[in-house]
Amino acid sequence: MKILIVEDDKTIASGLEYSLQQDSYTTVICHDVASAKKILVEQSDQLDICLFDLALPDGSGYELCKLVKEKSDTPVIFLTANDDEINVVMGLDMGADDYISKPFRIRELLSRIKSVLRRYRKHPQINSTIEIENIRISSLEGKVYKHNAEITLTALEYRLLLTFANHIGQVLTRNQLLEQIWDVAGDFVNDNTLTVYIKRLREKLEDDPQKPTIIKTVRGMGYKVGG
Repeated sequence: MKILIVEDDKTIASGLEYSLQQDSYTTVICHDVASAKKILVEQSDQLDICLFDLALPDGSGYELCKLVKEKSDTPVIFLTANDDEINVVMGLDMGADDYISKPFRIRELLSRIKSVLRRYRKHPQINSTIEIENIRISSLEGKVYKHNAEITLTALEYRLLLTFANHIGQVLTRNQLLEQIWDVAGDFVNDNTLTVYIKRLREKLEDDPQKPTIIKTVRGMGYKVGG
């Protein structure tokens, strides 16, 4: 598994490189946006996951995340000194799969990496095709269609939608949703990130996200799809 690490602090970068290589990962290290862009152009099809520091000397990790998601569905984890909600939302809105705040323990980072990679490889199995209003999910293809036009979902958005599809007509609490989509201890979970994913799904699935008819809020209880 090859990991691109973009971190301007060379001490942190060296520590990450050593620890990841000890865990049998191949690493590519960059210290700025310019060199990372070159790697993404030359080796994008060889990378399994990217770790981006948010604050870089010639730009930001957001810029790199956008470039990655335009070219492929390679997962991205942000390394950040800022764990406020605005940074979380910005990163997730750009398609990032997770983020971890500095300082962090290497075991926690390894857990996040393995969990993100596992989510990309494995989705829950449901009926091969399921329809919810104007939405059609083809689990065999791993694709979702709205009015017969394919829509693009990140791995976590897809996982969340499949969770709802497996529980049509049932009210799911926020805790139940978190347990379904993050099934490995140590993963980053809280209400803020779930709120972001629900909002993003509604923006992609609903005709009017402000008045959702597919993912319905059941006040004081949770969310429900169908039924």
